[in-house]
Amino acid sequence: MVEIAPDANPPVVKIIDYKKFKYLEEKKQKEARKHTKETELKEVRFSPFIGEHDLETGLKKVRKFLSEGDIVKITIVFKGRQMAHQEFGPKVLEKILAQLGDLAQKDREARFEGRRFTTVIRPGKVIQKPKEQSENKQTPEQNKSEDKKYEGKNQKSSS
Repeated sequence: MVEIAPDANPPVVKIIDYKKFKYLEEKKQKEARKHTKETELKEVRFSPFIGEHDLETGLKKVRKFLSEGDIVKITIVFKGRQMAHQEFGPKVLEKILAQLGDLAQKDREARFEGRRFTTVIRPGKVIQKPKEQSENKQTPEQNKSEDKKYEGKNQKSSS
């Protein structure tokens, strides 16, 4: 006996094969897991003195990851004597976030971790534009008249 609805008055029970019941429950759980998407943490690295084109290339990767629903860790890596000019890290990060706009929202505040200046962003709320309705919409009567107009042209002549 398997209890189907314990909250009902009286409780509902059903006599079934318990192994079959467990098998069906596992099958349902496996199917539910199949349709869930796990978000991954992707990392994109930048330099504090990055060129404009390199910045655009990195931003393309960030946009791609965000559109796939992944969380992105943006890291600005300081090498050697670049540590003497740490003020460029926040400037580059501001530039990146400004170009991403509403596509991303900060998940964690930026901070220095050794020689790295990092922050984590996640996909933001993207407002989809409503689909434009065609201005040349025709009424059913107009469609019928056009069908009649072309009816004679589509028939083969029997000469």
